[in-house]
Amino acid sequence: MDISFIIALMGGLALFLYGMKMMSDGLELCAGDRLQSILERLTSNRLMGVVVGALITALIQSSSATTVMTVGFVNAGLMTLPQAVGVIMGANIGTTITGQLIALDIGAAAPAIALIGVVMVVFLKKERTNAVGMIIGGLGILFIGMGMMSDAMAPLRDNAAFLSLITAFNNPVIAVLTGAVFTAVIQSSSASIGILQTLANNGLITLQHSVFILFGMNIGTCITAVLSSLSSSRNAKRVALVHLLFNVGGALLFSGAVLLLPLTAWIAQFTPANPAAQIANFHTLFNVVTTLILLPLGSGLAALAVKLLPEEKEAVKPVIEITRIPEQRLGNVTISLHEISELLNRMYHLVQSSLNEAFCGLTTLEWDKEKILAQESEIDTIHRTIIDAIPVVATARMNVEDSRRLNVLFKINNDLERMGDHVVNLSEHASQILKEKQKITPQASRELAELQTILNQTAALLPTLEEYHHADTLQHIDQLEEQMDQCCEKSRQDQIQRLRNQQIDGSLCVVFSEVLTDLERIHDHYHNLAQQLYHEELTAS
Repeated sequence: MDISFIIALMGGLALFLYGMKMMSDGLELCAGDRLQSILERLTSNRLMGVVVGALITALIQSSSATTVMTVGFVNAGLMTLPQAVGVIMGANIGTTITGQLIALDIGAAAPAIALIGVVMVVFLKKERTNAVGMIIGGLGILFIGMGMMSDAMAPLRDNAAFLSLITAFNNPVIAVLTGAVFTAVIQSSSASIGILQTLANNGLITLQHSVFILFGMNIGTCITAVLSSLSSSRNAKRVALVHLLFNVGGALLFSGAVLLLPLTAWIAQFTPANPAAQIANFHTLFNVVTTLILLPLGSGLAALAVKLLPEEKEAVKPVIEITRIPEQRLGNVTISLHEISELLNRMYHLVQSSLNEAFCGLTTLEWDKEKILAQESEIDTIHRTIIDAIPVVATARMNVEDSRRLNVLFKINNDLERMGDHVVNLSEHASQILKEKQKITPQASRELAELQTILNQTAALLPTLEEYHHADTLQHIDQLEEQMDQCCEKSRQDQIQRLRNQQIDGSLCVVFSEVLTDLERIHDHYHNLAQQLYHEELTAS
């Protein structure tokens, strides 16, 4: 084995892994943030979760990517542990498609498949077409890489040192450990099983020896999800544990079957002249049967994961946090957009709470000023966190819809931060009134109550920043905006009249005018929020 062998083998593996990456990126562009709604709708039923997991994995040829995405979704609160169990089982079934395609020897058509994908990416302009082209092109590149690895391994059939090494796989324990370690290193069971099929095609390993390596590979593929869950929530760690339990359980079950029954001989007789197909068929049988056995026990698996990883006193997770994802992976954009939206909802409710407190100060001169300042500090911190995160998220590969939504969230972030500033101004105005030992007149108090009612009516039409609003809702808010402007203008005129009648002094008149300006600006920002959310819905439809 000289350096050229190593280069050819590693080059083929690189192309294989890059092909999977292209397919994952293509699916991300196709589905984008809709992955969340797809998973929410379809995974409430565990059987449908299996189907969804299998389809996603078949599209991207990587169970690791699907499982890591699932861990991320559970960590972000987009998916529950029971929902994740079905998706993980489906991912194990979907990953068998790679082996079946290798067994069908579509490698001969790989250059043509890659060409079609490249043409769609380079010469066609539609984003969705480009994304589909990435999936097709990635599939072609994946099998070109597999062909390179197959050609590189052909000389090994005459290599005495390698053949001597293969005999170590007669020991099932060594075989399982070898498969697990190798797959953990390259973090792709599809690639490792493809290499195993190549060895079998070259007559370097038998099916009887391959199956134990295969079991180890199924266990080794769990390492990616385990690593991604280490810094995640307790529930996300449980998802990785369920994946590990599933594959270890299947390996133990089938190890017993292989040792006690002529199972490999039964599988081999279906395709006696095609060793790669034998491994692919056994791999499919392993995952399908394990799923059929464990699917009814899915709730039990989730409960076992909870028992093995019980709730504990974890370090309190900061409320103000957006997950820093080190690399582009399937579902990352969905998770980032969701976390930004959650923080914006937090800002929205802080603004509402502070505004209500400020109104108490203006009307009764009794309010918690420190509470408003503390909430304003949190609003500013969240605002800065989102400002820092958006450029990072924006560099990720995303479709036009997700890019547009990110822009909307950026604008909402600025509106909410400005609203918080105006609320602090209201609190300071109340402090000034209290300091000068003055009091707003009963008529002015009624005017403030009317303005507060308008603000509350508008806020009620924006219950959360995640909900979309129809045209009639925006029209209603437009009317409230006009009503707010008219009421503020009338209040200013009435205040001047009270000043002329010497019911108030000049300083209170100035303060009240500034209060009206801040309230008017706050409602302007409410109006901006409504326009942004309505525009998002209109563009999406």
